Amino acid sequence: MMPVDEALERIFAKLPDLGSEVVPLGRAHRRVLGKPLLATHSQPPFDASAMDGYAVRAAEVVPGRPLKLAGTSQAGARFVGMMEHGQCVRIFTGAPLPIGADAVIMQEEASAAGNQISFQKAPRAGQSIRKQGFDFLRGAELLPAGVALTPAMLSLAASANQPNLTVTRRPKVAILATGDELVAPGGTLGPDQIVASNSFGLIAMVSPYAEKVIDLGIVPDDKARLEQVLLSAFDMGVDMLITSGGASVGDRDYVQQVLRDLGVTLDFWKLRMRPGKPLMFGTRGKTLVFGLPGNPVSAMVTATVILKPALRAMTGHTDPLWPRIGVPTLLGLPPAGPRRHFMRGILSRNEIGYLEVTPIFETDSSHSSSLALADALIIQPEDDPGSPPGEIVEVIPLAWG
Repeated sequence: MMPVDEALERIFAKLPDLGSEVVPLGRAHRRVLGKPLLATHSQPPFDASAMDGYAVRAAEVVPGRPLKLAGTSQAGARFVGMMEHGQCVRIFTGAPLPIGADAVIMQEEASAAGNQISFQKAPRAGQSIRKQGFDFLRGAELLPAGVALTPAMLSLAASANQPNLTVTRRPKVAILATGDELVAPGGTLGPDQIVASNSFGLIAMVSPYAEKVIDLGIVPDDKARLEQVLLSAFDMGVDMLITSGGASVGDRDYVQQVLRDLGVTLDFWKLRMRPGKPLMFGTRGKTLVFGLPGNPVSAMVTATVILKPALRAMTGHTDPLWPRIGVPTLLGLPPAGPRRHFMRGILSRNEIGYLEVTPIFETDSSHSSSLALADALIIQPEDDPGSPPGEIVEVIPLAWG
């Protein structure tokens, strides 16, 4: 059996380069920046007021001695000309600073008598002014390549006058489930059948990282039919093919054999992890092929631990394994065996607001209700002796991206 870390390294080494594309800002949310974001101008492009008030020469302000109001500067309509000595200009937040002014006094510290404006105290030069380029300078790198674009980042890109962004391309993914025992949700169950669930969870997990997800449905344990469906996926030019079920080597587990017959080079098919030992990985040309276990918990855990990092790396994320955090466990953990254990857990906040995790001790790989209740996976290393209550453990939050 292959260690999890080695499996990830092998997968990362075989990831194809999908290239990049240019998209408008409105379609760039959560996409990964393909090249650095550069500022096309300085922001602000001029010295601007940081508040509503009066623009003055700091050296000319004497408390109680009025200055003459010369005009107004507001956003989009600056004061034209130079502010003369003995004058001040009414100014509003974001408006250009008049020529000759070097400070702004907030309106609450001013008194007006017609066009005579008096001030409570003298300002310092530069007070309440946002200098040209205070936020960023023309040509500055504002964001590096490899970041997933957040709303704040998109706002920054717009401020930098970039209507389009270069982002990494996302893969086309095909997913299918195998097994005579499977019936689609809403169907009539035979005496020996169960409802198929894996594809619904897998599609939801991979969709944020995929350009297109193709649901190939349920394929029975029939070699000819399985070969037909798998070949159609390859003919579509998918970048990643994901199967669930049939990944073992039983008499009715045909996936591995059919994949080999179709030219897939298998890299490994057993991992030293729990749940999820029977996981296959291989390639056919530039297509990555993953064969996940059929048990629902095993399928979702292996997808979280293996598929999601592969997709993040494939789409240019600089930290494929994110998110992983350390939190104390509320209950003690039992010793782990020779396989890395990804134990279900529930995150909560203690009385002072810090995160902690409560382990779920159900370990059956078909017990999907306990996984649905969990919002984290606790990572127990191979041969871990166990942990007492309060010890810091590494967890994968399941709802963080």
